[in-house]
Amino acid sequence: MDTKKIVEFAKEIRKHTLLTIGTLGVGHIGGALSIADVLALLYGKVMNVDPANPLWEERDMLVISKGHAGPALYATLALKGFFPMEELATLNQGGTRLPSHCDRNLTAGVDMTTGSLGQGFSAACGLAYARQLDGKKGYVYAIIGDGESQEGQVWEAAMFAAHYKLDHLIAFTDYNKMQIDGRTDEIMDLGDIEGKWRSFGWYTQRVDGHDVEALDRAVRAAQKNAGTPSMIIMDTIKGKGAFFCEGQVGSHSMAFDLDKANEAVARLG
Repeated sequence: MDTKKIVEFAKEIRKHTLLTIGTLGVGHIGGALSIADVLALLYGKVMNVDPANPLWEERDMLVISKGHAGPALYATLALKGFFPMEELATLNQGGTRLPSHCDRNLTAGVDMTTGSLGQGFSAACGLAYARQLDGKKGYVYAIIGDGESQEGQVWEAAMFAAHYKLDHLIAFTDYNKMQIDGRTDEIMDLGDIEGKWRSFGWYTQRVDGHDVEALDRAVRAAQKNAGTPSMIIMDTIKGKGAFFCEGQVGSHSMAFDLDKANEAVARLG
């Protein structure tokens, strides 16, 4: 996809994420919408995947360590043809294949079960290490949250990845600066987040997480980097694109109905 198509893809991801959660009536809308642009770039241009063969061994892999953003990934996967669009309406209902948090045993296209913050990132590092040992060329991508980055397990994994020179691991921090209990700088300030990742031995870049061209350049630079894992810190807005929750702490998990979701979709155009 070219830039224009990726931007439109991100808009469709936002629309279907809103409709999916609106149908259920409650969900983690804020942190799902903030990663729509990077998901559009990864699945629209960057990642080598096959919807007809989700378990293809040579595929690129994505771990959404902030597993509560699962609805945005589900919308992306459905739009790419991993499963029927109609299934989005079953989010977190009895018998669904789409639980509120990512589950690799249920959902086609999900590469790792996540939800306990910090653990998904460790799993991503393990996947990248296993691929390195096996001599496979595919990339492992991971998305972590800024609130999640307060977990010590994240930094243990960061040391592991740098020590083993996992240069086919490219991670993103969704730096929307809000978490369930408030602003991250009030709960536990991350300080110089770029400096932290560099000091842990990671090739580190910082970009506007809603600018797909900037994201694309950062990913390409990360792919050219050799000998170290890469972290791309994305400055994002929680709830991006939804008039009723954009930039609001309360959007971490929020109740809203299908009427409000449809209004937000209409405003997106």
